[in-house]
Amino acid sequence: MLTFNYYNPTEILFGKGQLEQLSKKVSEFGKKVLLVYGGGSIKRFGLYDEVLRKLDEAGADVFELGGVEPNPRLSTVHKGIDICQREGIDLILAVGGGSVVDAAKAMAVGAKYEGDVWDFYDRKAVAKDALPLGVILTLSATGSEMNRGSVVTHWELQEKRGASTTFPSFSILDPTYTFTVPQDQTIYGIVDMMSHVFEQYFSHTSDVPLQSRFCESVLKTIIENAPLALENPENYEARANLMYCGTMALNGQISHGMLGDWASHGIEHAVSAIYDIPHAGGLAILFPNWMKYVFTENLERFAQFAVEVWGIEAANKTTEELALAGIEATRSFFTKIGAPERLADYQIGEEHLMTIAEKATVFGPIGNFKKLSTEDVYHILKMSV
Repeated sequence: MLTFNYYNPTEILFGKGQLEQLSKKVSEFGKKVLLVYGGGSIKRFGLYDEVLRKLDEAGADVFELGGVEPNPRLSTVHKGIDICQREGIDLILAVGGGSVVDAAKAMAVGAKYEGDVWDFYDRKAVAKDALPLGVILTLSATGSEMNRGSVVTHWELQEKRGASTTFPSFSILDPTYTFTVPQDQTIYGIVDMMSHVFEQYFSHTSDVPLQSRFCESVLKTIIENAPLALENPENYEARANLMYCGTMALNGQISHGMLGDWASHGIEHAVSAIYDIPHAGGLAILFPNWMKYVFTENLERFAQFAVEVWGIEAANKTTEELALAGIEATRSFFTKIGAPERLADYQIGEEHLMTIAEKATVFGPIGNFKKLSTEDVYHILKMSV
């Protein structure tokens, strides 16, 4: 196990009816609130009105920025920063899924920075200060509600990158707000949270039995509850379990002392920077192919994955056969729930694969389970077409 420090200051308010606490929470930070949201679903399903009532109870002066994109654009972040600085915003309140939260995090750090917020994503600066941020989560997927990560797309440069920005001060997680999520978005959320666990679980760090079991438990809980939520979108327990899995998958708690990989996320960011596809749709395609490309680096880890996560019988199988069976089980599960299998499902061919590979490795080789060069990434992409 590796030496580690762990810090996570986000307060989680989990369960049905937790929006009742919003007025009190907002009052802790000040009167001027920037309300950030996406394409308008919160208005169609009534959450927008509920939030405004609670903000009114708090005596808040509300400013709004809607229209945050699924792959949030730097241009939208700039609009939010301008509002924050011009109006003296005290608190940013993000209502939506991970894209909205990520954009709001960028706004929060950008409002306190004299340069361009893209500096954080271009590795030219480190975020040191931020406006307070609150979250009302409507999609179980990214885990952004309880970590400091943020991913933003610079559309003009066709670059999509992540940065360490700021933790939310509080996040309200009411599973009933995920009842109306479209089926494809529910599927993408399932893939996304599983992929976050994969990135941490596939590690060469030894003597981490507790962390391994944390990861395996989160994956098994997702696998058990995903079909229930897809069959009945208003199954509260299934939605609640998935919501908590999404949070636990990326709040730092399941992988203390382990060195994760994160190459597959880097590759997908490069794909969607050019093609603007759903992030988790790309991960559903890429991850099983990354597994096939790297599994011989640690056969035992992949065999453990097959047995402990997928329940594959080890008898009469070699370690390599077990490892491959676990990879196939992953691909089969993604396909069964309706996730895409090939880049061709998004009308993506081979014409820009090398450009994507170069973007993914712009700062050098990526990943830790196996260091991937530009050529390695190209081969994984070609396997995925």
